[in-house]
Amino acid sequence: MKISLAGLNLQKNDSPFFDQKVLSQRLNDFKQTIDDSRFGFFHLTKEKALLEESKKVHQKFKDRTHFYQIGIGGSSLGPEMLVSALGNKKCQFQFINNIDPEMMADQLSDLNPEKSLFYFVSKSGGTAETNAALAIITAKLFDLGIKQDQLKNYFVFCTDPSKSDLLNLGRELGVDCLTVPSNIGGRFSVLTSVGLLPALFAGIDVDQLWSGAESIKDQILNNDVDSNSMLQLASSLMELKEKQGVNQTVFMPYSSKLRDFSFWFIQLWAESLGKKHSKTGEVINTGLTPIPGYGATDQHSQVQLFMEGPYDKCFFMIEVEKFSNDFALKNEYKNSSLQKLSNYSLGQLMQAEFNGTLKALESHKRPYVHISLEQNNAFELGSAILFLESLTALMGHYLNIDPFDQPGVEAGKIFAFEYLNKL
Repeated sequence: MKISLAGLNLQKNDSPFFDQKVLSQRLNDFKQTIDDSRFGFFHLTKEKALLEESKKVHQKFKDRTHFYQIGIGGSSLGPEMLVSALGNKKCQFQFINNIDPEMMADQLSDLNPEKSLFYFVSKSGGTAETNAALAIITAKLFDLGIKQDQLKNYFVFCTDPSKSDLLNLGRELGVDCLTVPSNIGGRFSVLTSVGLLPALFAGIDVDQLWSGAESIKDQILNNDVDSNSMLQLASSLMELKEKQGVNQTVFMPYSSKLRDFSFWFIQLWAESLGKKHSKTGEVINTGLTPIPGYGATDQHSQVQLFMEGPYDKCFFMIEVEKFSNDFALKNEYKNSSLQKLSNYSLGQLMQAEFNGTLKALESHKRPYVHISLEQNNAFELGSAILFLESLTALMGHYLNIDPFDQPGVEAGKIFAFEYLNKL
């Protein structure tokens, strides 16, 4: 993965955010965070036992051809991103990630238990949406003749290893239980068993996924603050926010396979950085609102607003340098529009549209970050995942908020159960 910040076009000389002492302090703050035992996402790839646990469960159920992942938020968005980006289609996936009765009816309509594995993911074990689906799927299996003592042949749980209602139920039923480490929050959990088990069923090289994450660490921890791309990007985002009012982040990969990468990033960025209170309790109502997009499709929808709308957005433009497949556009049509394409390939057209958008952003003085993935593969995606998780944690220091809690989410859960109790 390569990062270019040239498109931000910032004057750094007179900015306090690029002062050497400030940059060094922010890097030290980040290093203290990742070495704090409460936050385990950065050092996860050292915990080889977690990887082996997922491989062991995959080996046990490897004959299953229909994989149902039941979870919401970080218990689904990361796995969906991995499967859509890198999956080989040999296993069919259903992500039950909402409680819409009509959608769930569709997802469970052709259920064949003998071909299926149901993966219930909830760190706390008390997630209402996940437990609702668990009740429905259990009843469905009972209707198909499955007995309670046989559920262990169809269910796998993924939850906190020490304190969880789902863990207790798993022990009661004899269900295999994989681990979401206690010190890793849901939106930072894609490289844990939350994402690893579905990745294995999708034919993804999880060792390469972890290797890619490991490979980016030197870049993230680079003590040369002037060449540390993560540190420079965080400072640039703050400069844009404080001096130019840029408080929205557009995440726009030019790849259909990476479309769900945007939705994974949306949760990571929004839930981590959108906070009412500072670390000291002051009301600040801060954040950098994320907006999903993907090219070239959104050149025909959102890009009009991006180019000529309010000057309040920074763009994360994601390029895949080399596609694993391509198509020649050579044709015998006399139509001039078709002949214009005849000497090129589909991949070249995508590259042309990506670079054309970059030039257009420059001409409209819209700040952007150019992120290049050599290919859409497990190694490159793993490096991008850890970089963005680390950038999010670092931004917490810049914004003076806690990027690891989500009090706004918890409030909605409380009010939901108050409503249920009144029914």
